[in-house]
Amino acid sequence: MTETKQKAIDLIKSLPDQSTIDDIISELHFKIQVDTGLQQLDNGKGILHSEVEKRFEKWLTK
Repeated sequence: MTETKQKAIDLIKSLPDQSTIDDIISELHFKIQVDTGLQQLDNGKGILHSEVEKRFEKWLTK
């Protein structure tokens, strides 16, 4: 069994027994998004916190 398949199985097993297929798909999608984001950060593709603050100043008021 591949590592990816095992991780998916482990994630599904960690969900409550009453989880729907939509719940499972949602959790798998969330995990993919988080893993992608972490990989991007590891590759130096992240945005500095100060840059995020500058970008959000347009929408947020203090």
